[in-house]
Amino acid sequence: QVQLVESGGGLVQTGGSLRLSCEASGRTFDSYAMGWFRQAPGKEREFVAGITRSGLKTYYSDSVKGRFTISRDNAKNTVYLQMNNLKPEDTAVYVCAGTSAPGIPTRTNPYGYWGQGTQVTVSS
Repeated sequence: QVQLVESGGGLVQTGGSLRLSCEASGRTFDSYAMGWFRQAPGKEREFVAGITRSGLKTYYSDSVKGRFTISRDNAKNTVYLQMNNLKPEDTAVYVCAGTSAPGIPTRTNPYGYWGQGTQVTVSS
């Protein structure tokens, strides 16, 4: 079992930055590829960014590419999401997730472990 706890959300103005963290319990963190998803009110949960077990490969949705950076520190059991140049449309609950599936899945189904989420609000 892996438990995931996010932190770092908050209220920021357009153009600002936030860094989200997701800390995992357990000793097998490096066995899982990790992803960040977000869900805005009335919308489906969508993939934002993902990273492989080693951290050597990453993948981003088109909407955040060039603005967000995902990284991980396996020694600290933590995955990060650095968000720069934030826009009002980035407002959502951000949730981290872990999967034992190969590669970096962009759909929610392969992810078996989910955090509770952290709210990010970008004001215009």
